[in-house]
This record gives sequence, C-alpha cells and structure tokens, in this order.
Amino acid sequence: MMEWKNITDLNQISDIKSTTGFSLIFKHSTRCSISMMVKKRFELDWEVIPEDTNLYFLDLISHRAISAQIAETFQVHHESPQILLIKDGSCVLDASHGDISADEIAGVINN
Repeated sequence: MMEWKNITDLNQISDIKSTTGFSLIFKHSTRCSISMMVKKRFELDWEVIPEDTNLYFLDLISHRAISAQIAETFQVHHESPQILLIKDGSCVLDASHGDISADEIAGVINN
C-alpha cells in the first residue's frame, strides 16, 4: 500500500536529491480547498504509480522554509498545490493545481 512520507526537516531535501530512481513531492496547503481537492483526487488515482516510487508530502503552511528550499534545490517556481517528480536528483516534471495527474506521473516513470 502506498503511503506519504512527511517532509519535516530540511535535511530530507538533500536525501531526496541524492536518491537514485524516482521520488515524488506533493506540496500541499492545508488552508486551501483546491489543494485539498487535488490531493484527494490524486490519492484516489495513485495506484497507477509504481510502488517503488518514494512519495513525499509537505505541509507548506507548517514548513515554509522547506518549501522555499525545495523550489531552490529543484529549480521550480513555487506553487500550491504542486507536485514534483524527481529522478536521480533532478526534477523531470512539475505540475500544479488541476494539472496534477497520477496518470501523467505514471506515464513519465514507466517510459
């Protein structure tokens, strides 16, 4: 069963950057109804994502500094909600709001 790993420490960003293979970061605003809806829809569809994908969850209201570090480390413009697909330390896909799709992520991983 797939499960989120919460990002609560800045050191986790360098761990993700040094991980071989795919990691996924979901940046979520707990104060935003759109973010809640996108997260729920993503979780309903996430069984299409290979099980060996590392799934990370960031509550960006509680961890603003980590959110900023993610944007800087992976060279993406901060958005919320936002998903980043990291492969071997580089961001190969980022999407936000209604563009977040488990199917699209699975397609990138499986190709």
